[in-house]
Amino acid sequence: MTDQSVYYWRTGLLIFCGILSLPVMMALAAATGDIPIGFATAFRAMTNGLGLTHFNLPAVEAGIVWQYRMSRALMAASCGGGLALCGLVLQSLLRNPLADPYLLGISAGASTGAVSVMLLGIGSGAITIGAGAFIGACTAFMLIVALSGGMRGNTARIILAGIAGTQLFNALTSYIVSTAANAEQSRGVMFWLLGSLSGVRWPDALLCFAVVVLGLLIVICYGRSLDTFNVGTDVSATLGTRVMQVRVILLLTTALMTAVIVSAIGAVGFVGLVIPHVTRMIAGHRHLLTIPVAFLAGCHFMILADLISRTLISHQVLPIGVVTALVGAPVFAMILYRNREK
Repeated sequence: MTDQSVYYWRTGLLIFCGILSLPVMMALAAATGDIPIGFATAFRAMTNGLGLTHFNLPAVEAGIVWQYRMSRALMAASCGGGLALCGLVLQSLLRNPLADPYLLGISAGASTGAVSVMLLGIGSGAITIGAGAFIGACTAFMLIVALSGGMRGNTARIILAGIAGTQLFNALTSYIVSTAANAEQSRGVMFWLLGSLSGVRWPDALLCFAVVVLGLLIVICYGRSLDTFNVGTDVSATLGTRVMQVRVILLLTTALMTAVIVSAIGAVGFVGLVIPHVTRMIAGHRHLLTIPVAFLAGCHFMILADLISRTLISHQVLPIGVVTALVGAPVFAMILYRNREK
């Protein structure tokens, strides 16, 4: 068996195990909380909700598992997979190992939009916090595109425009919070800005899931094109890749996914930065294989982070962004130290 065959076999087995373990992780998340529920009961409630089984379960426990914890677990998996996928695409597309989903200023714009609805009452109640965040994210992305000279701008210009946009919207958010919020409102805003899965319900989870799956399918379709970006856009063009078309489609796809995710759960860092690096260390650089590995790794990581946020301190839920940063920052530092001579 050749080295390449071993590589494909090993990565395929990794993807298969990731797919099989994902429902187990979601059932574990559904069983964990202030009201403990047995793993078997949680798994049966999950299969009942999917219409696969008809077990006779206590109504209260079944309701907690399906209506509250399963929607939260699906949202965590969708957001984790989506952020990891966006980070993988942006790092390859922009050829920058520090690129992540918030590089384009979308997270900062979403934060400004959400805070404007929370504190300034924009929309007079007709616009929800999630809708305000989505509008802010789209506004930020359009501004970044304009600053970078459109999608035809070079990658360095896009990155610099993203940094400038991020600083601008972060400043606007800080100004609004400083001038329009009392102490209690400031605490609520800070909790949302750090990322929160509290209050997630099925409509939000299903919308995020649908957008992320659509994004996953689009990215997979351009997996071979992303391979050519690793050697530069000039070489990529000579190999037959429509550089401009691929860049536009993938940047718009990552912007849409990031906007939906941030509008749903707030700004969660390090997932899109760390997971792609870990994925490449495990699965190599062939995007048709690293894309599903990164997606599944992001799903598992976010579900695990949610579990930690709910169980680390008794009767208290930490913002999930705090957990991802506490885990992601040391891991990223280890990766940098390991690659210090490369």
